[in-house]
Amino acid sequence: MKLLRLFVILAVVSCPACHKMPYSAYFRTLVSPPTPSPAQASPAAAPTPVSAPEPVAEGPVEPKIDRTAQVIVLGYQRFVDKVKRPDTEITPAEFEGQMQALKDQGVTVISLEDFQAWRQGQKSIPKRSALITIDDGYSSAYSVAWPILKKFGYPFTLFVYTDYVRGGPKAGGGSLSWDQLTEMRDAGVAIESETVSHADLRRKKAGMTETAYDQWLWNELHGSRTALEDHLGIKVNALALPYGAANDHVREVAAKAGYEMLFTVNGEKIGAGTPANALGRYLIQGNQPKIFASATNFGGGAVASSRAAAAEEFTARDIHAQPANDATIADANPLIKADLTRLGAIDGGSVGLRLSGIGAVAPRFDSQAKVLTYQAHGLVPGEYTAILTAKIAGRKVESRWNFKVAQPPQIASGPRH
Repeated sequence: MKLLRLFVILAVVSCPACHKMPYSAYFRTLVSPPTPSPAQASPAAAPTPVSAPEPVAEGPVEPKIDRTAQVIVLGYQRFVDKVKRPDTEITPAEFEGQMQALKDQGVTVISLEDFQAWRQGQKSIPKRSALITIDDGYSSAYSVAWPILKKFGYPFTLFVYTDYVRGGPKAGGGSLSWDQLTEMRDAGVAIESETVSHADLRRKKAGMTETAYDQWLWNELHGSRTALEDHLGIKVNALALPYGAANDHVREVAAKAGYEMLFTVNGEKIGAGTPANALGRYLIQGNQPKIFASATNFGGGAVASSRAAAAEEFTARDIHAQPANDATIADANPLIKADLTRLGAIDGGSVGLRLSGIGAVAPRFDSQAKVLTYQAHGLVPGEYTAILTAKIAGRKVESRWNFKVAQPPQIASGPRH
């Protein structure tokens, strides 16, 4: 034991580097020295630097969204070998040529789902993009257009009015069937609504009360949506407005019916900020190749203004029409008035006014105040429709409203004295 202590003391004294080491630690190194690692065993090995941990981002990483992208929506209806109605028909060869042109011009065809995700700030899309839509529910969408679109790998959207689906009250030999719609759904085709009967949603039928009209309008919008969802097990988000026509009331009811996007027929480049209830489409016509050319000419210009796009049909409320829509007045000489300041840049020389039963009249238009006035005289009792027309950014726009001139009260003649 004395020899062991003497050995430890001599070892400590003879090892200058060990003076800084605690006695107990040094003793352990003598009794059981650690096994050197391969890195320590090699004299040429340098110590491995320890890098600081990367900072962890808090929350999900936001995708980079190109808010300057533009989208064109192309609308088609029927595909036939011999065009008889060029406003709604196009040949397969011309349609395929247009699909090739999109590819050649570097326009990316996107799905309706991607379009909505982009507008909601959830994903980005190419700077020049296109949506392809096919209206009504003709079987040629299945037999003609679909094979061509498959060839290019293009997604597309069907807007269907349910009365025209095979078996419905308006169906014919050219109607799509529910089985065909199911097959297209399973292949990824988006199927959306074009109402029940494809009627102008703004128009009340003759003799229809306000209550009956609201019930009919609800069925056209909500009924078509639920029919498609029930038959196909899908969620319907979009509505193609028949004839592209709507007013504030129609848009309000459509929102209550669950539609998140409303498409018109006012051709425009759609931007991230274009109103969701006024998304313009270019309806392609067989005898109007310039429509497709205009649609695909992005040209680096700005997106068309939303007001101009939505102005093809504006309401009496938009222009503060007098007499008010559906008003009953006792004056046979009313001042007819409209304030057009909300409608943007109007071509003053294009402003016109017509009265049912009378025809075109000569209103006065104050181009500074943008107010139209017309002093009517001698209107007989009855109902009148006022039709105001104008041009905004080169596009003809129109507003209609109704008023009634009441029968003057009969004044009873008393006995003469």
